Amino acid sequence: MKSFLKHFIFVFVLILLTSNCARKGRPNGGLKDSLAPVMVIASPPYKSIHFNSKKIKLSFNEYITLKNLNQQLVISPPLKYFPTISPQGSPSKEITIKLTDTLKANTTYIFNFGNSIEDNNEGNVLKSFNYVFSTGDYVDSLKTKGFIKDAYKNKIDKDISVLLYRIDSTFSDSIIYKKKPNYITNAIDSLFTITNIKKGKYLLIALKDASNNYTFNPKEDKIGFYNQFIELPKDSVLKEPISLFNEAPAFKMMSAKEISKGKIIFDFEGDRHHIDIKLLSEVPKNFKSEYKFDSTKDSIYYWYSKINTDSLVFNIKKENYSDTLTVFLRKKTLDSLKINSNIVNILDLKDTLTLTSNNPVTEIDTTKILFFDKDSLRVSYQPILEKTTNKIHFVFNKKYNSNYRLTFLPKALTDIFETQNDTLNYIFKTKEPEDYGSISINLNNNSSSPVFLELVRESDKKVIQKIAASTTNNILFELIPPGRYMVRAILDTNNNNNWDTGNYLKKLQPESVIYLPIIFNLKANWSFSETFVIE
Repeated sequence: MKSFLKHFIFVFVLILLTSNCARKGRPNGGLKDSLAPVMVIASPPYKSIHFNSKKIKLSFNEYITLKNLNQQLVISPPLKYFPTISPQGSPSKEITIKLTDTLKANTTYIFNFGNSIEDNNEGNVLKSFNYVFSTGDYVDSLKTKGFIKDAYKNKIDKDISVLLYRIDSTFSDSIIYKKKPNYITNAIDSLFTITNIKKGKYLLIALKDASNNYTFNPKEDKIGFYNQFIELPKDSVLKEPISLFNEAPAFKMMSAKEISKGKIIFDFEGDRHHIDIKLLSEVPKNFKSEYKFDSTKDSIYYWYSKINTDSLVFNIKKENYSDTLTVFLRKKTLDSLKINSNIVNILDLKDTLTLTSNNPVTEIDTTKILFFDKDSLRVSYQPILEKTTNKIHFVFNKKYNSNYRLTFLPKALTDIFETQNDTLNYIFKTKEPEDYGSISINLNNNSSSPVFLELVRESDKKVIQKIAASTTNNILFELIPPGRYMVRAILDTNNNNNWDTGNYLKKLQPESVIYLPIIFNLKANWSFSETFVIE
């Protein structure tokens, strides 16, 4: 019996093994590696004191590569001669650092590799890795921590660096444009901690650093700065957030060129308010011109009537800025008049019927405009030419749940080039008030600044309605199409009814933007009521 049992077990195991060997199919690759490399050994050890070595070896648990090391590595305090670091360009489990500089006595050194270390296979980044040692009796142990936010959006960008500059005899405000900081860390979500800091006074800034070079480039980087210098150990926990913003560049006219016959584009950077364009060239008495701003980019379009010349000379002025530009005229073809409408079948009760033209419309012949309702009755309207854009608003008393037909007969509209429209037809309708929703905000403004509220569509962040408020106000956003919305308050400190960004050198913080922490999922015939407290 025992012999039979052994024989049975042997046959069973043999069948099991052969069946597994014969099974066809692709082996599973296993879970994708999502873990960053880990330093396992440091020689000399991490946070060594009485450091006097000329070589440092850092060993990791897997093969790593170094990316953008010259930009990412920050050594504090800075060394006169950059160390030799290898390998660069090939995978290795070790980093070797050879020091050629003479180290200062009784000083804590931090080699912050930023985000330069990543594993060779999956590219997982070892964020804000640093190696710390001291040439003295102790390692500096002070730290500061705080949080950051975006000055305008309710969502913070990824990969924000937080930098400390020591305030000493070499410090100036311009240091952030030229030199790397003394200390650096990366924010995790909105929180940051900088460690191993020496006692003293510091400038604290945050950067969304497009070039990863730890210096501030106003044209491409976001910046935020703490309102005053911080002192350690006193300011180990910071109560106020650092608000990140894009600076508005100083005004400058970049270029001017003819883009079609009778049309010039001026490209500029900086604030668009109070720009004056003056034509210096001699022109005939019947010469006509208009200029208007592009609504989406920093450009000005300048249209002019027929003139017999090969160039025009302009003077551009804004506050203390003045420049003279010559534009050469070579184009032969005029842009024909084109008209677009803001409606697609439905005109919302809160909206105004608006037409936009590619060329400035100078004349409207209302005898060639036919506007009828569903009962074929003429609709009384008022056409309004907007001065700053190529828009014509048609103001009329909208009826609920009505159909409308608007027809422009040929030559109803004439532009600056004396060209006119062909027949245009627009058929649209309105809805009932019950097809919309409303949001009521009980605003308690405890700040000292004027406030305006904006209703923002969540999907595309478009501002749907904007309402100014006093100290305590009941704000009603009404006739809102169904959808998801946010409400934000802007503390309008200069009372210009716009949000204004900050400026580092002028020590101007951006105007505060506060979001009500609610997403309103609005449906037809629904209403919401919320209290919004501004401290």
